[in-house]
Amino acid sequence: MLTPLGRLDKYAASDNVFNRQMVARSLLDTLREVCDDERDCIAVLERISRLADDSEPTVRAELMEQVPHIALFCQENRPAIPYAFSKYLLPIVVRYLADQNNQVRKTSQAALLALLEQELIERFDVETKVCPVLVGLTAPDSTDDVKTEAVAIMCRMAPMVGKDITERLILPRFCEMCCDCRMFHVRKVCAANFGDICSVVGQQATEEMLLPRFFQLCSDNVWGVRKACAECFMAVSCATCQEIRRTKLSALFINLISDPSRWVRQAAFQSLGPFISTFANPSSSGQYFKEESKSSDDASVEEKNSNERTRDQEAPEDVQIRPEDAPAEPAAGPPRVELEGTPEDGAESPRRPPGEGATLVGSSVLCAWSSEPPQEAAGDEKDRKPGHGRSASRLEEPGLLDQEYNSFHFWRTPLPEIDLDVELGQGSGSPLSPEGPGAAPQVSVPGSASLTMATRKELEELIENLEPHVDDPDVRAQVDVLAAALRASSLDACDEPGEVARRSPVQDEPAAGELPGCGLSREASVPLISDAVEDVDSALCYMRHDPDLGSDGGFSPDEERRPRVQDVVPQALLDQYLSMTDPSRAQTVDTEIAKHCAYSLPGVALTLGRQNWHCLRETYETLASDMQWKVRRTLAFSIHELAVILGDQLTAADLVPIFNGFLKDLDEVRIGVLKHLHDFLKLLHVDKRREYLYQLQEFLVTDNSRNWRFRAELAEQLILLLELYSPRDVYDYLRPIALSLCADKVSSVRWISYKLVSEMVRKLHRAAPPSFGVDLIHELVENFGRCPRWSGRQAFVFVCQTVIEDDCLPMDQFALHLMPHLLTLANDRVPNVRVLLAKTLRQTLLEKEYFSASASCHQEAVEQTIVALQMDRDSDVKYFASTHPAGTRISEDALSTASSTY
Repeated sequence: MLTPLGRLDKYAASDNVFNRQMVARSLLDTLREVCDDERDCIAVLERISRLADDSEPTVRAELMEQVPHIALFCQENRPAIPYAFSKYLLPIVVRYLADQNNQVRKTSQAALLALLEQELIERFDVETKVCPVLVGLTAPDSTDDVKTEAVAIMCRMAPMVGKDITERLILPRFCEMCCDCRMFHVRKVCAANFGDICSVVGQQATEEMLLPRFFQLCSDNVWGVRKACAECFMAVSCATCQEIRRTKLSALFINLISDPSRWVRQAAFQSLGPFISTFANPSSSGQYFKEESKSSDDASVEEKNSNERTRDQEAPEDVQIRPEDAPAEPAAGPPRVELEGTPEDGAESPRRPPGEGATLVGSSVLCAWSSEPPQEAAGDEKDRKPGHGRSASRLEEPGLLDQEYNSFHFWRTPLPEIDLDVELGQGSGSPLSPEGPGAAPQVSVPGSASLTMATRKELEELIENLEPHVDDPDVRAQVDVLAAALRASSLDACDEPGEVARRSPVQDEPAAGELPGCGLSREASVPLISDAVEDVDSALCYMRHDPDLGSDGGFSPDEERRPRVQDVVPQALLDQYLSMTDPSRAQTVDTEIAKHCAYSLPGVALTLGRQNWHCLRETYETLASDMQWKVRRTLAFSIHELAVILGDQLTAADLVPIFNGFLKDLDEVRIGVLKHLHDFLKLLHVDKRREYLYQLQEFLVTDNSRNWRFRAELAEQLILLLELYSPRDVYDYLRPIALSLCADKVSSVRWISYKLVSEMVRKLHRAAPPSFGVDLIHELVENFGRCPRWSGRQAFVFVCQTVIEDDCLPMDQFALHLMPHLLTLANDRVPNVRVLLAKTLRQTLLEKEYFSASASCHQEAVEQTIVALQMDRDSDVKYFASTHPAGTRISEDALSTASSTY
């Protein structure tokens, strides 16, 4: 029997903590009850002020959780209780910011941010009541927790209060907190929110006041502070001018990338791509796709690149590697070691001393690649990045050529083939002649082909690592060749330097353990093995260097004709970004570093522009063949955006092969391609686009048959693809897929498929001649309208309903081709089919003017069918045929009615 105020007073004075908590929770309800009386509202607010002095922290925290809701109520009823929030509620919120209890402080901070976000605090109150308190909480005499929380609140409220208040009241204290020498927690909070403050105060204040503090934070002795700086680097960069970004921030970022702390390096590499994107020129962000619309500057760049490629093709044929002439599989022959790295255009390999001719022995120049056609490999050869793919020297592992490594090409220069049995068995004590039968071609030998002790040690370690797998013939072949190289080095080690050139063709005495008559000729056999030793030596030396650094790694000048150099971003930043695909980065920085590289690659490509795509091509190919499916999935989701950036020519040359590889990848990768299939295919030329018609059927097959969302996405994409293909292509290739999806086991796939079939009917009917449309309709009638299963007949009704709703056919054509078969289902033995038919006729068909206005034979047939359904023995059929309930279109039927599931 108590009044709302009496009840409030009774329980607020209770000694039971739970009762006082319930009072705090019911304050809003009490205000609503007394909102008509201004004095009662003021009385409730005064009792809130007394409740705020409660000694129990849980009561104060409960009260603070209700403050934003009470403030919103006061705002809505402002004429009745003016200034209620400013006078009664805001002081409580501000006071609780310094409460001794942590829970109370947290709830007051959340309440303050919610009030600012909803703009419930007047600007004057922010300047006079909120900011002074927060600044006071950051004073040196404040406790550590309070100071840290106050700085965090100041940073988070800066975007809400605007530039003016932030510059006058928050920025000075923020700069002081950045230099707090006693507490690294405060500096860490400042560093984490540095980007937000910069974006609020603008470029001038950032460059004059904040950048010096930012430099100090980036060199802080606590790695957590430096890591926070790396994470907000992009936001800071956006608030500075291009000159400072290029001259100062770039060098600062390089320091973070090379930081001693792994966590700092990890955060820096994650922010590297976004930071590079800040160098983009907004005036040149507009993209064209067709090459004929490009500017004259871009045309000159392309012409220059074309001339360079022409010079590549005009290299001497006797030394140039031509993929069409090379075997696709390794040539059968004696055991050999294959090393990557292909000298071309007749240039000497820097491995050989100056002045010595680089004679290629027999099949010493071979190219081995995966199962890709040679002509595609030739296109990929032109602009290879030094140090990747073609020149990353390593011993070939057994069975590597048999692996489908996402259809990318691996180029190797194998060592000379050495048949040890032939070389050891010929001659029987007589010297081997270069012209003799079975003799290998004579090779010029460098001054000293002997291996150093360090190299011999590495060879011995390689042999030792391969010995556990010696049962494999390929491994055995590698062990034999490496052993021969070691033996040759031991022979050369006994001679004086330069003695090889002065040796006479006299046979040496057989060594201990050798069969009589099986000695090696110093003139014929040793040069062959010495050449092998030299190549292994060079390969091992190269393996000790970073592939990205090697100007002396054995590349010809033609390979470096187009270096990965540009002038859009500082080259050091780009080099660091390209190094993110280095396997060593995954071990020393972050196992997910390749994924971060893939995620930001479209932004980096947009920043550099298509004229600098050669800088990123190798990195993109490396990412596309990464062992982690998450990396490939990231690229698959963004390949359509990259195609827009690069244009049609580069897309066809560089992205289409990768796109084809993604089509055959895991479902987790294929879904990325499928979701943007239309976006990518519309960028291709018509002939290239038609090639994918044969592969659309493959999307119906998934690794997991329960992955119905894959098929649903396919149906969505096919609706968009209808505009890209001719009526004949739609009928021949897309029609079977659409009909298959209409019979899918999952209802969500079928709803989308009905829309697909109806749009297909529209397109084929409008084609000239419309015979394809008529044939499709006949197929629908045969496969679904007369299907022995009731689910098929129900699907036919759904398709007809969709065709009517979307006006896919003129009503006279619908009445001619589909309606007779639709009306025959009134006698179907399954009630679900008749229910859906009644809804379709009553709610969809009779809504069309053609059937409601004209007294035609078609209208009479529809009315007779409805009358028959109204007398149906099933109550649901009677209901939907007799009444006109609130419209339930196909989209509502999909998940609501029993008639739409099976």
